[in-house]
Amino acid sequence: MYREEIKILDCTVRDGGLINNHDFDHRFVRAIYQALSEAHVDYMEVGYKNSRKMFSSKEFGLWKFCDDEDIKKVIDGIESKMKISVMVDIGRVDMGDIKPKKDSPVDMIRVATYVKDIDKAIAMVNEFHDMGYETTVNIMAISKALDNELNEALHQLEHESKADVVYIVDSFGALYQETTEFLIKKTRDIIKTKEVGIHAHNNQQLAFSNTIEAIIHGANYLDSTVYGIGRAAGNCPLELLLGFLKNPKFDIRPVLDLISKEFIPLREKIEWGYIIPYAITGILDEHPRTAMALRQGAKKENYREFYESLTGSGGEID
Repeated sequence: MYREEIKILDCTVRDGGLINNHDFDHRFVRAIYQALSEAHVDYMEVGYKNSRKMFSSKEFGLWKFCDDEDIKKVIDGIESKMKISVMVDIGRVDMGDIKPKKDSPVDMIRVATYVKDIDKAIAMVNEFHDMGYETTVNIMAISKALDNELNEALHQLEHESKADVVYIVDSFGALYQETTEFLIKKTRDIIKTKEVGIHAHNNQQLAFSNTIEAIIHGANYLDSTVYGIGRAAGNCPLELLLGFLKNPKFDIRPVLDLISKEFIPLREKIEWGYIIPYAITGILDEHPRTAMALRQGAKKENYREFYESLTGSGGEID
């Protein structure tokens, strides 16, 4: 599946940080940066650029805030052509905290938004563009977006925004092949002057296959994470994506070393990946927060009760 335009963005630290309040130390993040650089991944997303007025440093780790000095500690001294990305959420960033690109180690800023907030997202992404950054708009919970609202949002992004890439985001891991095809084709039909990207969650073990489907229909920006780490069921595994793509610039071997040394031990400490409660929320197209709460309780393996609590389908079986 060689296509020169394809770019891989690894969001291991950013999406993985949703499991442990972004509490990764510099050594761990630097090990990821080193391995991804050697694998020739195009972008590494290190976290969120959130306001310290809204979030406490006592509750959240470094990568909730992505201060430039912390990023420099990770990347300094490592030879790399890989670019650094951060994400911002509508209403959670102090715009005054964002330095111009020329004064920052960050290359790309991605704005996460719901369809209803597309006007705010466009205003933010245009400001970041004018500061010199590469930019994306990531439309979250795409499976919940009404068709007419999504059409309007995409037309606004095409005609009013300066974003370089428009992402569809399967936040709940609810999409199947046919829906992925439909959404990518729709986005490509409307978005003519920007690239299209995919960010897939793995609730139903379809993140990788849906990413392939998106590639087939013209998505060139592909999100993934090492060993599929990420909130709840996690994301499209980077190692599978590298194994699938035929671009000779990519090298899977440093990622395999990284998994052996860092992620197998980490998996013993924090939980992510395909687990039945996350599959249930994916099937039902629901946010995984209820499943995440279940996994912290005493009944974490009571799958039927959990399913019935979400569907109201309790009762005796004949």
